[in-house]
Amino acid sequence: MHELDFHHIFELGLILILIAAGITAISKKLKQPYPIALVIVGAVIGLVTIPALEPLKTFITEGEVFNFVVLTVFLPALLGEAALKLPFSHLAENKKAIFALAFGGTLLSFLVIGFSAYWLLGFPITVAFVFASVMSATDPVSVLSIFKSMGVKKNLATIIEGESLFNDGLAVVFFKISAFSLLTYLELGWTGLGNGLFEFIKVVALGLLVGSLLGYGASILTKFFDDYPLEIIFSILLFYGSFLLAETIHASGVIAVVTGALIFGNYGAKIGMSPTTKLNINNFWDVASLLANSLVFLMVGLEITRINLADKWGMIGLAILIVLIGRSIAVYSSLFFIKGVPMTWKHVLNWGGLKGSLSIALVLSLPRDFVGREDILILAFSVVFFSLVFQGITIKPIISYFGVKASSEGFGDYEKIISKIHRFESSIDEITKMKKQLHITGPAYQELISEYEQKINFNHEQLETLFEKFPQLKRKQLLTLRKHALYAQHEKVKQLQKEEMISDETAEREIEEITNLLVSDEENKERG
Repeated sequence: MHELDFHHIFELGLILILIAAGITAISKKLKQPYPIALVIVGAVIGLVTIPALEPLKTFITEGEVFNFVVLTVFLPALLGEAALKLPFSHLAENKKAIFALAFGGTLLSFLVIGFSAYWLLGFPITVAFVFASVMSATDPVSVLSIFKSMGVKKNLATIIEGESLFNDGLAVVFFKISAFSLLTYLELGWTGLGNGLFEFIKVVALGLLVGSLLGYGASILTKFFDDYPLEIIFSILLFYGSFLLAETIHASGVIAVVTGALIFGNYGAKIGMSPTTKLNINNFWDVASLLANSLVFLMVGLEITRINLADKWGMIGLAILIVLIGRSIAVYSSLFFIKGVPMTWKHVLNWGGLKGSLSIALVLSLPRDFVGREDILILAFSVVFFSLVFQGITIKPIISYFGVKASSEGFGDYEKIISKIHRFESSIDEITKMKKQLHITGPAYQELISEYEQKINFNHEQLETLFEKFPQLKRKQLLTLRKHALYAQHEKVKQLQKEEMISDETAEREIEEITNLLVSDEENKERG
């Protein structure tokens, strides 16, 4: 790669953000999962020669750049944002399923894929288990965006998100042991097994300890400040500080970030954050995670085009099959004795265990002289591309087929009644307009208007009956109305402040009160 100065690097980064933002915006407008679109477009850009983008492609597809950006810059932010907003109560409700998948499922997947790669692909034992570790990490971003758009049941979404948070940490631990210590442990026999187990426990335990201490410390700090920009800085320092500190002492940085963010987002929010602070911290990390995810998936698409697939199709097909079987065994076996997880959920969890940027970043972090690195790169890139594109596209019909959408009692009847009321009201509007344009006589006009008004009144009566039977439907309407009313109040206060009708201090107090009400309503909505 040619010599790059910081100005040029900034320009390339800005171009990357521009492309990623444009694709993400179009995908969201079309209500399609943006990660899949970004990977496909990234692959197309990588394959097609576009002179203006060649410096960008050269820069991004340097393994060291991709590895640094994903593992050090984006991973702590993405993990921290997800854990920050995951309530303890949701984790507690689904803890058995989450921990069965995250611990038992990840271990099973690691073993099944590792031994299969050793026996079926003919890889050396170290190469086989390095491949297994990178293929045991899941990336739920595209699946969760589909879940949200389709209104999938909250508990199912919590399970797949919770599994990924802890699963990533374990996959990274397995990767480091497989890549750098596995042969030594195998040579030592049972002693090596004990050493490996001790190393695993140490790395996980130290990660938990670092995350807990820093998460608790950052939470205590919030008690002494009611200043959301400063508290956002606390969260940034927590996420990156816990990750880097844990990695420095050879602990799991991923587990440290997840643990610290969970404590900060639950305990810290409870003891030291005002509703305004909670809202602004969440908004900040919403923006950061969207930007990070958009860039990462576009970079994955660009990076995938570097691999040479010549004469590798048979091996790639077998690898994809091994990974799919490994995931299936992991999901169905680990959840076999867990109550409260229907079989339809297991099917969705199985197919929704997509692979992502972490898998590629881990492979790229291998030393260039690592035996089998090129084969692992080819297979990992191919599986990730297959996973994000094929599985990502097909998960939507699978969700619809298995009927795992959240259902609200009476909502179907509610939708029918609302639809009829709007139909009849639009008919009255059209008849009134045509009366003026075509000079329709009064009696004919009034007869039809009366007919539609009777239908509207009848449906309003039906709606009131439905609200009495299912109060939650009326509550949803009230929350929607309150939200729009509070937005209108916010705009009016800003207008009064702008026109100097009220002071900045008064405006700030009023806006904080409105924000607190908005946050309170949002929390009530979450609780259902």
